[in-house]
Order: sequence, then C-alpha cells, then structure tokens
Amino acid sequence: MSDTTKKIAVLVSGGGTNLQALIDAQKVGALGNGRIALVVASKPGVYALERAAQNDIPSIVLARAEYDSIAAYSRALTDVLLDAEIDLVVLAGFLTIIDEQVYEAFTNRILNVHPALIPSFCGKGYYGLRVHEAALEKGVKVSGATVHIVTPECDAGPIVLQKAVEVHADDTPEVLQRRIMEEAEWKILPEAVRLFCENRITVENNKVYIKRRIT
Repeated sequence: MSDTTKKIAVLVSGGGTNLQALIDAQKVGALGNGRIALVVASKPGVYALERAAQNDIPSIVLARAEYDSIAAYSRALTDVLLDAEIDLVVLAGFLTIIDEQVYEAFTNRILNVHPALIPSFCGKGYYGLRVHEAALEKGVKVSGATVHIVTPECDAGPIVLQKAVEVHADDTPEVLQRRIMEEAEWKILPEAVRLFCENRITVENNKVYIKRRIT
C-alpha cells in the first residue's frame, strides 16, 4: 500500500450486503485511494465473513457474547482497529453497541448508513425492518438513506450524504427495504467512503462540509 492509501475496516453483524457494495465499488476504483483492509464480525458464522473470504480480505470474529460488558468489548474492538492501523471505520449492519472508547479513538472517522432520511425514523430502536414499518405507518411519500458520522448519540452525528427513494402505495416493509438498499444505501455509502479517502470531508459545528474536487 502507498502512503496515501486509506485503510478501511468494515464492521458487520449479518449478511454483509453493504460490505458487498463496498467490495464492488473497490473493484472498479470507486473508493478512490481507500482499500478494505479488515472485516470485523460481532458473531461467528455470518455470511459477511464469506464475502470477505471470497475477496481475499482479512477478517476476524470479535464475538460480543465473549465479553461481559460493553466497555470490555469496546476496548477489545478499539485495540484491534488500532493494531491494524485503520484510517476509517464503516458500520455496515453492525448491530452491537459500542462506547466512547471507540468514538474517541476514531473521532470523525466512523461512518454509518441508516435506512431513512435522518432525522426521520432514527434513534434508539430504529433499525432493520422497524425503520420501514414506521415509515409506512406514517404514510410518507419518500424515504431513503443517510450516511452519517457516528457519535455517541444514536443516529445524531453529522450527515455526510442522503438520497431519497420513492415510497409506493403497495409497499411492504421488505419491499421498501430492498428498494432503499438498491437505490440509495449501495450508492451513497461507497460515495461517502470515497469522499473521506480523498480528504474531502470536514466537520464543523456538527455539520459536514464536502470540498469540491480539484480538477
């Protein structure tokens, strides 16, 4: 790796569809000078680990069940990421609670993708299908996805990118979830990672400012 390459760790807890979007983007050079250097799974046997293996990406299982507290788990995770000299941490369906040890070690260097247009349908309890169920119950006409910088307050960090997706009258939570993944999440997550790796993201007063590309 060159000195300018940004090493990315992707944290997962399940199938790894957003991990796959990042892998696909990397294959076509769409992560800029970012490279996925490590995949960390919060439990064994998840398919995201298979995706990593198929693409020769190093991975480890840091099982939450093996730690007796959030603090102990967070310390172990922080140590793993620091030892790997990670520049950017991406939460890709990572459903394990972590504490300020991780946030402080990687301030403004943790990205998360949320399947709604923050500040709608976000915060504690809003994850997976629950987000889409709530959106449909409210009768919104558009939903979408948000990539934001992770802070200790759930889903409250500075917003990097958002993309709206039309909601159809006959949508089920599952159908809406899939459309938002395909039309929004899998597009803006790799884009946000690329912007970070190109040093084009700055944070001031809890807002993200994106520098224009110099041509």
